[in-house]
Amino acid sequence: MDKIADASLIDHKAVRLRWRLAVIGMLCSVLIFGSNFVISRHAVLNGLSQHDLLALRFTTAGLLLLPIFLRDGGLATCGGVTWRRGIWLAITSGFPMTYLMLTGLTLAPAAHGATIGPGTVTLIGIAGSVVLFGAMLTRNLIIGVIGVLAGLACLGIAGSTASTAGTLRGDLCFLGVGLLWGFYPLLIQLWKVNGLKAAAIVSVLSMAYLPFYFLFYFRGFDVAPWWVLVAHALNQGVLNVIIGLWIWGWAAHVLGASVVGRFPPLIPVTGTLLAIPILGEIPGPLQVVGFILIIGGLFIASWRRPTRATGNSHQAQIPADAKQKPEAERRP
Repeated sequence: MDKIADASLIDHKAVRLRWRLAVIGMLCSVLIFGSNFVISRHAVLNGLSQHDLLALRFTTAGLLLLPIFLRDGGLATCGGVTWRRGIWLAITSGFPMTYLMLTGLTLAPAAHGATIGPGTVTLIGIAGSVVLFGAMLTRNLIIGVIGVLAGLACLGIAGSTASTAGTLRGDLCFLGVGLLWGFYPLLIQLWKVNGLKAAAIVSVLSMAYLPFYFLFYFRGFDVAPWWVLVAHALNQGVLNVIIGLWIWGWAAHVLGASVVGRFPPLIPVTGTLLAIPILGEIPGPLQVVGFILIIGGLFIASWRRPTRATGNSHQAQIPADAKQKPEAERRP
C-alpha cells in the first residue's frame, strides 16, 4: 500500500511539474510572438527591408524543416497533405501573410500590428468555430467580439487622422494578416494536420519566394552586419516559426483549451508594452482606447471556466461545441 501511495504521489508531482512547465512554455510563446512585431519593426526602421526579413525567415525555417517535409511525402504529396491543402496553408500562414505583416510594420507602429492582427484572428476563429465545428456562441463571445470590433474601429479612426498617411495603409495590412492567419488554425483542425508538419509545409512552400528575392530585392550580404542577419534569421525562422509554434502546440495539449484560451490576449499586451521603451512609440488617447477595447475583448471572448478532470485525464474537459463534446475529444 505504501508503494502504491508513493507512486501516486510521484505521479501527481510529475503532472504538476508538467503543468507548470506548460504554463511557462505558453508565456515564452507569448513573449516570442508579441516581441516579434517590435523586433521586426526595429529592423525595418534600421536598414533591413520586409523582403530581407522574409528571405531570412523562410530560408532558415525552410531548410531546417525540409527533412520533415520530405519524410512525410515530399513534393509528390506536398508533405502528405495534398498540394491543394498545402497551398492554402502556405497562403494563410506563409509568404502572403508574412509579407503583409512586415509591410505593415514599415508603415504603422508595432503596437498596431500586435493588436489588430490577434484581434482579427480571434474574430475569424470564433466565426469559423461556430460555422465549421458547431461551437456555442456564448454571451462572453458576443461581448468580446463587440469589444474587439469597437477597438479596431478606434484604431482605424486614429490611423485615418494620423500625421503619417501610411499608418492607415499599415493598419489595413495588419487587418489582412488577421484575415489570413485566422483561417490557419481552422484549416489545421479541419484537416487534422500536426502543427510541426504544417509549419514544415508552410516554410518549404514559401521558399518559392527566394528566386524573386535574389532577382529583384537582394542588395548584398553587407546590407547589415553579419551578426544582425544571423540574429534576425534566428528570430524569424527558428523562434517564431519552429520553437514558438512547437511550444504552443505542446502546452495546448497539456493545459487544455480552457486554460490556453487565456494566453493569446497577452500577445498584444506584450507587443504594445515593448514598443514603448524599445521603439519610443507612445500611443495617443484614441489608440489607447482601441488597445484596451481589443485586449479586453480578447480576454472576455477567450475566458472559459475550467472544470475538474475526471478519470485519468489531466486536461480540463469543457463542453465547447453544440453537441457538448469535451475539447480533448475533438482535438485532432
